[in-house]
Amino acid sequence: MKKSVKSNRRTAVKAMVATAAAVGGGVLGVAAAAPGKKVVGEIQGSQQVPLFSSAVAHGNTLYLAGKGAHFEGDISAHTKHVLDELQKELEKHGSSMEKVLKVNVYLHDLADYKAMNEAYRGRFGDNPPVRTTVATYGGVPGNSLVEIDCIAALD
Repeated sequence: MKKSVKSNRRTAVKAMVATAAAVGGGVLGVAAAAPGKKVVGEIQGSQQVPLFSSAVAHGNTLYLAGKGAHFEGDISAHTKHVLDELQKELEKHGSSMEKVLKVNVYLHDLADYKAMNEAYRGRFGDNPPVRTTVATYGGVPGNSLVEIDCIAALD
């Protein structure tokens, strides 16, 4: 009886691992690349241990990693700089600010929300993307007052 329970458990675990590998899940450390995923930007981190990609295209969608502003300045200057950098990346990879679908804004301090909005307003054309804005606990990495990432359509 113990043997059949052990055998059934082993069969179940094997089936779970096979399913995870087939769908690209991260269960038990098994992961597969998403079909059609193409790293189009720089890979950050060491060659032995990549940390993240700056841009990834999948189908007709472009995903850009967050950009920050790492210089002295106020929230208006940081927001303008970050949006300018996002625009350059979007255009470099065949998209534009008008094709952005989703934006995430991470603020060092929620008190900067109003000033960030003023610098942000109008940068994405007449039909702005959906957006989530949060204030980060402990601040934005690299002493930036704001970090912004986005998802955009490709032609």
